Amino acid sequence: MAEATTSMVDLLAAYPGARRALFSRYHIGGCSSCAYRDDETLAEVCERNEIGVSEVIAHVLQSHEVDKGMLISPTEVKAMIDDGKSFVFMDTRTREEHEAVAISGSEFMTQERQQELFGTSKEDDVIVLYDHTGGRVLDTCAWFQGHGLKGTRGMTGGIDAWSNEVDKKIPRYRLEMD
Repeated sequence: MAEATTSMVDLLAAYPGARRALFSRYHIGGCSSCAYRDDETLAEVCERNEIGVSEVIAHVLQSHEVDKGMLISPTEVKAMIDDGKSFVFMDTRTREEHEAVAISGSEFMTQERQQELFGTSKEDDVIVLYDHTGGRVLDTCAWFQGHGLKGTRGMTGGIDAWSNEVDKKIPRYRLEMD
């Protein structure tokens, strides 16, 4: 639970979309003039920005509920594949990661493909995005939804969860920045 004494690093771990929520509403954390340290508490950040802690907590929690609606589990994606459902399955990792290991049937997301989807997809077309561990997919999912593609979902846990929960033949790996 988010509390005034929660460190920013713990807040972001518990609520992955909190960085986006804080920046979009309060312009906190998006640039050097409004940045915060990982070890700062939520209360310290709010005090410096002259914003009430309870207001910020309420916004982070509300945003988190919205974010949960954008997520889909690896087993749900696998069921869609098994059921023959039509959807776009896109890998948002780097080209090197995609070329090293990818989920069968997924495609690498290029800027050209992204723009094509923005221009040709219908609002409710299903697009499933995945990354390495699920840490960044919410932001990309929100970007797609913000461009009108409301059927976009982000796969929880990324390809790492897919390897654990769906296909153990997919090699797991660790990045230095994870």
